[in-house]
Amino acid sequence: MFPPLLSCLKGRLCAWLLALAAPLPLAAQAQTPDPWRISADKIDPSNYYGVTVANGMLGIVSAPTPFQVKNVVLAGAYDQYGRGRVSNFLNSFNLLNMYLEIGGHRLNAQDATNFRQQLDMQRASLTTTFDYKDQATISYTYYALRHLPYTVLMDVSITAKKDLGITAASVMEAPDALRDVQNYYNEIDRPHVTLSLLTSSAKSPTGKLLMCASNSFLFSEPHGQEPRIIHEMWDNSMHLMKFSKTLRAGQTYAYAVAGSSITSAHHPDPLNEAERLTIFARLEGRQRLLDFHTKAWQDLWRSDIQISGDAQAQQDVHSMLYHLYSFSRAGTDYSPSPMGLSGLGYNGHVFWDSDLWMYPALLVLHPDIAKSLVEYRFNRLEMARRNAFAHGYKGAMYPWESADSGVEETPVWALSGPFEHHISADVGLAAWQYYCVTQDKEWLREKGWPILSATADFWASRVERNGPGHYDIKNVVAADEWAENVDNNAFTNAAAQANLQAATAAAKILGRPANADWALVAQNIPILKMADGVTQEHATYHGEGIKQGDVNLLAYPLKTITNPAQIKKDLTYYETRVPNEGTPAMTQAIFALLYSRLGDGAKAQHFFQDAYTPNLLPPFRVIAETKGGTNPYFATGAGGVLQAVLMGFGGLDITPTGIVQRQSTLPSGWQSVKITGVGPQRKTYSVGK
Repeated sequence: MFPPLLSCLKGRLCAWLLALAAPLPLAAQAQTPDPWRISADKIDPSNYYGVTVANGMLGIVSAPTPFQVKNVVLAGAYDQYGRGRVSNFLNSFNLLNMYLEIGGHRLNAQDATNFRQQLDMQRASLTTTFDYKDQATISYTYYALRHLPYTVLMDVSITAKKDLGITAASVMEAPDALRDVQNYYNEIDRPHVTLSLLTSSAKSPTGKLLMCASNSFLFSEPHGQEPRIIHEMWDNSMHLMKFSKTLRAGQTYAYAVAGSSITSAHHPDPLNEAERLTIFARLEGRQRLLDFHTKAWQDLWRSDIQISGDAQAQQDVHSMLYHLYSFSRAGTDYSPSPMGLSGLGYNGHVFWDSDLWMYPALLVLHPDIAKSLVEYRFNRLEMARRNAFAHGYKGAMYPWESADSGVEETPVWALSGPFEHHISADVGLAAWQYYCVTQDKEWLREKGWPILSATADFWASRVERNGPGHYDIKNVVAADEWAENVDNNAFTNAAAQANLQAATAAAKILGRPANADWALVAQNIPILKMADGVTQEHATYHGEGIKQGDVNLLAYPLKTITNPAQIKKDLTYYETRVPNEGTPAMTQAIFALLYSRLGDGAKAQHFFQDAYTPNLLPPFRVIAETKGGTNPYFATGAGGVLQAVLMGFGGLDITPTGIVQRQSTLPSGWQSVKITGVGPQRKTYSVGK
């Protein structure tokens, strides 16, 4: 715990310090998992996977080293460099790295004892505390401010155990990939405040983007009594500002840093805007920044999942919700990549992971956030039309990997780029589901219909018409991506059917004439069966191992197969075809969902656990893509598990008339599930006691 606050600088500083110095739970107190806080009391730097604090635009990834963060990721910032000659996510300026000197000694990892970190998911903050010998206890907390998309805040508190002198620095560091770095330092004097701005700009690797960041100290002392700030240039990629202070034994001193990062992809004048946003945050002041941030997260958490009977599952489900909320944002046209804002994984590209796996949970809990994901696809519809044209098809053919422009961004060595066509149906179904949940006919007319009609036109041109019941879809990469260049893949065919049917339904709702060919094509796309009645994954499938569930998606989310006996038959067959390792985490979540709907609580519990617990990494239980994998945070997997809880255990179902609740079964050992803030009406649904 923190030592007592023996000395304080009066008034608002005392309130600041008391809020900041809330103790982390002791290990003995953490035996029952806290539903809202994940504590790392014993950190092994060699086996450490950072956790992300993000606001849907800016992500900060933690590090096991005092006053360091691993990287800062900014949504929407891409350039063509590195892997695959395609657009890649870029690390932004690291605007929260710091150092602290005590008695002239710069603290390093070896100096820190009792080093521990805690993620507070309610407030979306990460707090680190440690001791330095018998001289001081240090704490710092950082936030990606939810109400300010490009702005971060770090709180620092130092409690002196002896009389000592400190020097604290804020270090602005440019990532290696950036070039033509320019560093600036400005002091703006006003009658009641002095603004010190540490600012940098740089070009992205090809020069496509201008990336900028700026930060400023926030002091608690009255104007005129703040420490004197000194600026130092280290080299072209790094500069800093620092101050010194003498502390008495027992005194606690606090300061903060607010900073902003933005690029020319977000604003036409990013250099000046970064400084303006930092000035805005500086003059808002620490308390107002935290009040607005806290309120924004309180509003997000009105949509929650409350589990009784499994405390660890409750914490883990909160973590999954926290990450999905952190990686997405209302009012944008951004859609999260499989790793969200946790790093540069998958180049930051957008796949079906967004539309089919993360989107449904966001849609039922926060339709306003889900709208951004569909807006992303709508704003890139023209490029999807051009992609269809280039491949000899009509309508819109969405790219398998998408970045800022909406062109195909899959590296050429991956066959999923030219052949994994089910993505177009996934996009169309996401648009249809948005209407189903919101019942917003104006949106359907303006945004949903263009997507649905264009993707339906694609499928009508994509099928090969070989007679009744044989409108074949040949030469695709299946949802099971180990099946390349196969014919009549179950998921692709069924998704195409569902896309065509949704477009026809949308036309009726809007009073538009539906293309009669859509219904004809949908009726004649085959869903293959094997001799024993199991749904066949594709025309040449003969029981081999699969990368992930494909056929089972026809029961959910597609609802192509509704007969419980057929659903059970397909589950029993394909659950034995998924290897224990090397496959992504979504499949077992669908198994858990379907077994819940079939009334098998034991199987639902088994596959719920198997969907993510083997993928957890220390010390924050972050999810890797595969069992034994090392690439967190896999938001796709989190989205799948959340669907198991919401649409499986919770019984929620998206229908053309809105969200309804169907019969379901809780996993063995669970007592109840309560889901709050569902849909536009923010309804509550419960299962169990």
